[in-house]
Amino acid sequence: MPNQIEEFNAYRSKMNEKLLADNNKIIKRIFNLDTNAYAAGALDVKTKELLGLVASAVLRCDDCVKYHLESSYNEGATKEEVMETLGIATLVGGTIVVPHLRRAYEYWEALEQQEG
Repeated sequence: MPNQIEEFNAYRSKMNEKLLADNNKIIKRIFNLDTNAYAAGALDVKTKELLGLVASAVLRCDDCVKYHLESSYNEGATKEEVMETLGIATLVGGTIVVPHLRRAYEYWEALEQQEG
């Protein structure tokens, strides 16, 4: 079975390199703004990643959900914190978020299995 985490990260890295190599000032500034927005500030990085997870789930962006799940995992978020976060996202976004919730749960399990 292919490793969905490795596949996602490889594809994301490859395409980000291509996008940034095009030297589009707007895209580069948006990428930079995104990077800086999730840096530690008044809120710690884990909290910002969990907030990003809520927004991504509500907006139904599976790539973004995967990114924020992995970042949250790397910042030490627990399964309980992530599930509470996804519960809030589902409450805010409604039942249309449920398919994305399923895929998020599956990706979180892959992250946990990767370690073990």
